[in-house]
Amino acid sequence: MSAVVFYSATIWLAVLLGVVVIFLGRAGTTAQRILAIDLLTLILIGLLALAAQRDQRPYTLDTALALALLSFVATLAACRYYENRRPFS
Repeated sequence: MSAVVFYSATIWLAVLLGVVVIFLGRAGTTAQRILAIDLLTLILIGLLALAAQRDQRPYTLDTALALALLSFVATLAACRYYENRRPFS
């Protein structure tokens, strides 16, 4: 990967991270907060993938995959709790 592409992607994800943090602070409803936290984890997964490319170490991608799975389950549980006031069943 070219250094220009790598650094521009890192800067872009850092800017997006800042925008999502601001959106999280200004979110009015619980649904918007759930969405902002989900977007925050997706951006962190992207940053972890870029770090894995830079370091050439596979455990960073494993960490990104584990974070993606946990984020998916947490988002489903939060949405179900928000809708039914019960996370399961």
